[in-house]
Amino acid sequence: MKISLLDASIIILYLLTTVFIGFWYKNKARENKESYMMGGKTLPWYMLGLSDASDMFDISGTMWMVSLCFTYGMKSIWIPWLWPVFNQVFLMMYLSRWLRRSNATTGAEWLETRFGKTGAGVGNSHKIVIVFALLSCLGFLAYGFIGLGKFIEIFVPWNFIQPYIPFDIAPQYVPHVYGIIFTLFAMFYSILGGMHSIVVGDVIKYVIMTIACIWVAIIAFMKLKTGTLNVPDGWYSPFFGSRLNLDWTQIIPEVNRKIKSDGYSLFAIFFMMMTFKGFFAALAGPAPNYDMQKILSTRSPEEASKMSGFVSIILLPIRYALVIGLTVLGLLYFSQMNLKSPGGEIDFERILPVVINNFLPVGLVGLLLTGLLGAFMGTFSGTLNAAQAYIVNDIYLKYVNPEASTQKVIYMNYVVGILVVTVGVVLGFFVRDVSQVLNWIVSALYGGYIASNVLKWHWWRFNANGFFWGMLAGIVTAMVLSKLVPDDRLLYYFPVLFTVSLAGSIIGAYAAPATDMAVLKAFYSNVRPWGFWEPVKTEVLKDDPAFVPNKNFKLNMFNVVLGTGAQLCLTILPMYLILMQRLPLMVTIALLVVIILILKRTWWNKLNDY
Repeated sequence: MKISLLDASIIILYLLTTVFIGFWYKNKARENKESYMMGGKTLPWYMLGLSDASDMFDISGTMWMVSLCFTYGMKSIWIPWLWPVFNQVFLMMYLSRWLRRSNATTGAEWLETRFGKTGAGVGNSHKIVIVFALLSCLGFLAYGFIGLGKFIEIFVPWNFIQPYIPFDIAPQYVPHVYGIIFTLFAMFYSILGGMHSIVVGDVIKYVIMTIACIWVAIIAFMKLKTGTLNVPDGWYSPFFGSRLNLDWTQIIPEVNRKIKSDGYSLFAIFFMMMTFKGFFAALAGPAPNYDMQKILSTRSPEEASKMSGFVSIILLPIRYALVIGLTVLGLLYFSQMNLKSPGGEIDFERILPVVINNFLPVGLVGLLLTGLLGAFMGTFSGTLNAAQAYIVNDIYLKYVNPEASTQKVIYMNYVVGILVVTVGVVLGFFVRDVSQVLNWIVSALYGGYIASNVLKWHWWRFNANGFFWGMLAGIVTAMVLSKLVPDDRLLYYFPVLFTVSLAGSIIGAYAAPATDMAVLKAFYSNVRPWGFWEPVKTEVLKDDPAFVPNKNFKLNMFNVVLGTGAQLCLTILPMYLILMQRLPLMVTIALLVVIILILKRTWWNKLNDY
């Protein structure tokens, strides 16, 4: 075990701080349901944005990104479009404002503003979004749980712990034991203090991570000044042709096997499919997880947009400074690293923990471990908070005990939190690795979510019945495909998944009457979406001739294109800086400045318009 006393002290101090935060905000969280779940909608947008960014800065995702950067170099900036990361741009430009105007507590509650409280399919639409939310939350809990365990295992080998444990653990389950230990800390402060403690914990963690990431980047920069990277042709370029054409045969042959198993060799086809899926996923709006909860927790629609924009600015440069820094050190010291998993095969997701454990100085190791543990705890607690909100607000208060007292609601949040964590941990035992659950979430489950959630914003005739059947068709098809199709091929079946879900949505919509016009008029006049709303717009204008419809579709899409470009610049800028690519760095900075100046006029100055 190579953690020094100083490093261990930093980690222990952080863990004790999270316990203190939970106790400190306990009484604040117990004031009422809204205070517990949403911080009373009093937290400023920049704190919520920082918290949201921190929730996205998770161990599992960072391990995955380092392995991608090591393998694909600059081309790795495109692969996170699988989520897709540019959904934050759509949220920033207009969707966060649309969502926040509902003043709802959860995505399921939001459906009442769109489809009303009664009518064909309303109850079922409410239930299906809860099912989806819980499936995705449990998937993310298992995802984070596995990543954390693999991470800790590098620093605290099981042979140091085994003599003190009165039972034997199979090697493949060692990460799960570590995952359980640190999960308990995350569970404690998030359940006890609610949204307030989650946001404050995220702010502390973000400060620690920023210091650590910059320190790692400086070390990598200095090491690279006296060394060179042995990488294949094309590694330094973000551009690509029909094929990936990265040949590691003469350098690290095992990387070629990883590229083959990832399924990215035909990169142009992969990119087109990823972008096609990503565009519709972004149009659908945020999935019902911690991201949606942070948007709904903002003080106003304008602050919701600011928060979503702030996420990319504070997340990407810092995160990718760490990613490229660890990649550079991994490439420089590859021959000295042991990347074999307990099963004996090379696991490139171990690059991050192995580099930290062997090639970083005392003090920085403690800060980085603390930041990454905090990253896990932030992601875990944000996801847990979202799951609690759905179960307590949309099941318990709606169907079981609508008149529950505040004390009873808080008690139920405690019970539900413990139950959700337990189920998430159990699911983690059935997950092979980070990539497996990641592929299932982004390629299968989210693929089934898209069609219904695009139509709900943009088509007036879409109703609760269509929403239910579209979601059900998508989720069931996703489950079937996840059993029949290899993990790395799920993305290529997205057109099938989307078509089935779209058919379910349209057939279901026309199988039941349209949503009550009074509900549609209230939604349209409040949210003010663009799309196919002509009959509703006509009725609204009859009642209020002064009403001004939203004509900002072209402007919103123009801003989305610019924002996506800015997001790519923010991603690649620290990579060019640390790799000392001067000309590309200057071009990137110039592009970023131009885009920011344009968006100041076309987005920031127009936040109150529609």
